Amino acid sequence: MQGTKRTAFSGPALVRLLAHFADLDVQEPAQSLADRLSQWLGWTDAIALSTALAADPPAMSGARSVPRDVEEECARVRSSLAGAFAREEAAARRRHRAPVQPSPDDPPVDYADFRQRYMSLQQAMESDIGALRTRLRSMLATKSSDMARLAVVDAMIEQALSARERSLLSNVPALLGKHFERLKSAHAATETSAPNAWLDVFRKDLQSVLLAELDVRFQPIEGLLVALRPR
Repeated sequence: MQGTKRTAFSGPALVRLLAHFADLDVQEPAQSLADRLSQWLGWTDAIALSTALAADPPAMSGARSVPRDVEEECARVRSSLAGAFAREEAAARRRHRAPVQPSPDDPPVDYADFRQRYMSLQQAMESDIGALRTRLRSMLATKSSDMARLAVVDAMIEQALSARERSLLSNVPALLGKHFERLKSAHAATETSAPNAWLDVFRKDLQSVLLAELDVRFQPIEGLLVALRPR
């Protein structure tokens, strides 16, 4: 049977992965990014941004370039978050000491544990990346009036969009849960000599989604680092 014809989508890897797992036909957005942002920002946000852009904040005295340890810290935080799921999986397996071949008496694998761990990882990403972003803005404010203005604008953008970002990303565990159930049902409907194969596939898919979400969340950090680097 011929598969559904899909339109190529060049958006973030996170959206493409979730669309693939959910078997959705995702279209390129009709609106530009600026148009969509204008719908997300309230009138109070618009006034605050306009004020920040019009103001001329004085540059603070301090470092004039990015210390090497800050670049290293950003890389360390990203690496730690990227490997968090694998570390938790290894720890969970040690705790449960699951056998290689499951017994028919073993309780069925449930998504609740994966969901809780993914939500915990999301909280860790939000906390650690938020702290990095604040530190980079503080450094940016020491460079020049223009850079100080950029730091103020970034802080306002973060404040204005954080609730929407949190709301949108909170859907990711639910979409992964549907993918989990589809893989589990497909496994139950077939005879296989590798009973854990579908679960291994899901773990790899979850890790791919986690890395894709980390890429999205880390974009403001990358932008601030670019602004801080000497030209």
